[in-house]
Amino acid sequence: MKVRIRIFIGIGCTILMLASWIVTVNAQTTAEKQLELIAQAAYLMNDGIYIRAVTLLEEAAGYSDEFTLEAERKLKQAYLALIDNRGFGRRYTTLLERQINRHNHSPDMFEELANYYLSISRTAQALNVLKAGLERTGCQILIAMYEDSRYAFETSRSSYDYVSAIYNGTVRVRRDGLWGIANSQGTIIIPCAYDKISTFCTDRAVVKRDGEIFAVDRNNNRIALLRNGAEDFGNLANNRISIRVDGVWRRATGDFSLGSAEFEQIGMYADGYAAAKTGGRWGVIDLGMNWLVPPIYDGIIMDELGRCFGQGAVFVKSEGAVYLVVENQIVGVYEDARPFSNEGFAAVKNDGRWGFINTNGEVMIDFIFDDALSFGQHLAAVKIGELWGYISIGGAVVIDVQFIEAKSFSGGSAPVLTERGWSFITLLEYK
Repeated sequence: MKVRIRIFIGIGCTILMLASWIVTVNAQTTAEKQLELIAQAAYLMNDGIYIRAVTLLEEAAGYSDEFTLEAERKLKQAYLALIDNRGFGRRYTTLLERQINRHNHSPDMFEELANYYLSISRTAQALNVLKAGLERTGCQILIAMYEDSRYAFETSRSSYDYVSAIYNGTVRVRRDGLWGIANSQGTIIIPCAYDKISTFCTDRAVVKRDGEIFAVDRNNNRIALLRNGAEDFGNLANNRISIRVDGVWRRATGDFSLGSAEFEQIGMYADGYAAAKTGGRWGVIDLGMNWLVPPIYDGIIMDELGRCFGQGAVFVKSEGAVYLVVENQIVGVYEDARPFSNEGFAAVKNDGRWGFINTNGEVMIDFIFDDALSFGQHLAAVKIGELWGYISIGGAVVIDVQFIEAKSFSGGSAPVLTERGWSFITLLEYK
């Protein structure tokens, strides 16, 4: 009996010792096993045998120990060596995303992933990575990379004979001599079937065809007919449109309810104000027919749509000069100007060159351009020599001069003229 007890005790002690040994060995060899797997993988990689090295490194990276990052570093090298093989690009990006999402993420990992996406022309993904990296790390290198990449764009396939400036996410386009409406990326909304078309606003555009003037909705359904022997019309904004009847211009709503006041000319409303001419002189009126700027000037500077007002400022013409007027006070004088938009600076001309000012008349970007448009969406179209490109709010050329003509950005897109006609560029960062 005593012998059996001794045997059981001996066996029990042996089992306990063995269990302790196994625990101790396992605790000691997790990192060691990582090193062993990394060494074996490195040997294979030196011989160019990456496919077998991947299996070893994936196992090593699967352990959470002191050599995990080293295993992942080698594993990324192996993935890149096999990047042309199906699936390895995704393995590489998945590993980097896993590293980025850790609590102790490094800016280097954001930079690495963004560079990879840029190398395979996936700029949109690279921008998303860089923005996430900026939010989490504030790294200056990531800021510089983002600034270098944020103005990448794609060009639409559609082309037109002519397009106007973008307004309210839509744009007037002309093809084969007839007008329609497209979205800001150039996709047709209302077909090019009209002799004339207004801007699209409050779910409608005013059109002219075969002598008739009427309104159509987004689906090109006729929703209102203009009678009263109307001869012409302007652009629609703020539910107001100018209509010419019997040789004079009158305001109307989008449903063609005509006002009684008569003008020699009326521009397009912007922020509730429009240029108007009466008695041979120009001023600016509001929606209630009050004069914001009295009609005492030779002219009012308007853009191609007929807008004159932005950021509380307007440019007026008097005796051959152009004046910036803010709250009926003259704050600057120029040779020429473009109206302010709702953001950024206005383009103005002095000594034959174009630069940019703020609403106080302070020069923000020097007079160095051959032509320019005011800022829209923090970008401005500028002409250098014979071609157009775009500058940032800091004055740097961020989209190289390459277009025959260019218009302002809105909704992430801008119309540009190339040898194949007018098309649209869309910022990948915005899209």
